[in-house]
Amino acid sequence: MWPIDCIEHKRDGKVLTKEEITRFIDDYTAGRVADYQAAAWLMAVYFQGMSYEETKELTLAMAHSGDMVDLSSIPGIKVDKHSTGGIADTTTLIVAPLVAAAGVPVAKMSGRGLGFTGGTADKLESIPGFHVVLPEETFLEQVRRIGLSLITQSGEIAPADKLLYALRDATATVESIPLIASSIMSKKIASGADAIVLDVKYGDGAFMKTKKRARELARTMVGIGNLAGRPTRAVVTSMEAPLGTAIGNCLEVDEAVEALSGQGGRRLTEVVEAIGAQMLIVGGKAQDEGQGRTMIRDLVASGKGLAKFREFVKAQGGSTSWIGKRPLTKAPQVFTAVCTDEGYITRIDGRALGEINGFGERAMAMGAGRARKEDAIDPMVGIRLFKELYDPVRPGEALFTLYGKEGADMMALAQQVADHIIVTPDQADTIEPVVSEVIV
Repeated sequence: MWPIDCIEHKRDGKVLTKEEITRFIDDYTAGRVADYQAAAWLMAVYFQGMSYEETKELTLAMAHSGDMVDLSSIPGIKVDKHSTGGIADTTTLIVAPLVAAAGVPVAKMSGRGLGFTGGTADKLESIPGFHVVLPEETFLEQVRRIGLSLITQSGEIAPADKLLYALRDATATVESIPLIASSIMSKKIASGADAIVLDVKYGDGAFMKTKKRARELARTMVGIGNLAGRPTRAVVTSMEAPLGTAIGNCLEVDEAVEALSGQGGRRLTEVVEAIGAQMLIVGGKAQDEGQGRTMIRDLVASGKGLAKFREFVKAQGGSTSWIGKRPLTKAPQVFTAVCTDEGYITRIDGRALGEINGFGERAMAMGAGRARKEDAIDPMVGIRLFKELYDPVRPGEALFTLYGKEGADMMALAQQVADHIIVTPDQADTIEPVVSEVIV
């Protein structure tokens, strides 16, 4: 008796058919399957897992549960990029204009962020005048004209995923690899890209805590994308420390401009080159990673990437007068802390810095992130680091700058930040590379 038989089949470890999966998702989205039945099914999937084929069919069923974006009017191979999230991850703002400048169209729909700072849309919205909401035809026309547009999701993209995610969150089934993979990939496929590059992060500041789990998730998503006819690659990267040196929306936009000007930090630049190279490969512009990385470096050195960023910002109504001339960030209070010890930075607790920046009572002081969707973000506040993981330090060197709201206790906040930047006399025994591997 439907849908009990579908629940039983997965409970007993059987492989579900395309028809079973599609019907279950369609019926649940339409309200014909009760929440308690869907919860039972999710728990069965959590314990029994899914094959690549099952996960692909689940992904496609969720993707087709709502609007499917049609990018066919845009010439060329449209490539989308997705990150599983992390602290100071400004990659999209840098890599999208670089790849677009190389002739690979990027038509990206980004969400708003929950947590430490904002999502890509929140960062862009910190630019005066920038429009993150565009009519679909304007969005498509802009990509056809300049090769790049980044907007918030419009319409009803993968509504089945929204329903299932809320249920997963309430039933302790979030951490299922097939369910995570299908959730991410359903939205990517519904967004219309021809090819997909994934940045799958692991570590203290990431959703996946271990490299093993991140690798498993990456392989699953790559398998789904390829089976679905969307060439997909994944770059597995470390989030044991903040990726960039900026935490906060305006600060991260400033860092993106610096990176496009050839002044990006070591860790961020490495990930930008790795992700950008893979996007150029699937976009048909590079033969291999080496050629792709060289192209990315050349686009930075020539200024073409920065020029594309300026063109993109102007096209979506944003001010460009500040780009390359002055920082976007202007906070009521600014405080710079200096290092008191000599040695090496062996740990930067990115998650803790993100929490100082965006959560709880301390959000009253900083306010760069949101705990709830309706929370307002202060784009000007945040933390700017002057040192990265494994860097040497000396007494008197600038360690970080805080950008705070009016009335914030900057000394107290500075002490909290300093407590999470660990300096030791000796270098770390092992150095974790920021890019672990590429999965194709």
